[in-house]
Amino acid sequence: MNDEPKKEKRTWTEEIEVAGNELVEKVKELIQDSSATRLIIRKPSGDVLMEVPIVAGAAVGGAITLFLPVIAAIGAMAALLAQFKIEIVREEGGENDANKPQQ
Repeated sequence: MNDEPKKEKRTWTEEIEVAGNELVEKVKELIQDSSATRLIIRKPSGDVLMEVPIVAGAAVGGAITLFLPVIAAIGAMAALLAQFKIEIVREEGGENDANKPQQ
C-alpha cells in the first residue's frame, strides 16, 4: 500500500495586457514557459477570442512548430485590435515556479 499523502497540484491565473504588435512574441514566450498550461486571449472588454491549451513539455525539442497554425491565427487577430489581455493559467510543479504566488 502507498501511505504517502497525495499531493494536489495547485493552479493559479495571472492576467497581462499587451499591445497588438507584441502579442505573437508574448504568446511564443508563454508557450515555452514550463508552468503555463493554458492561455486565454481576450479583447480588452473581456470577451474570449481564443483559448490555447499547452501540453506539458511542448517547448521541448522544437515542438513550438506544432503551434505555428495557432501563432498565425494570433498574428491575424493582432492586426485587427490594438490591445489584448492574456490570461495565463499556471500549474505548480513546472520548472519555472518563480512566478508562483507567495503565501
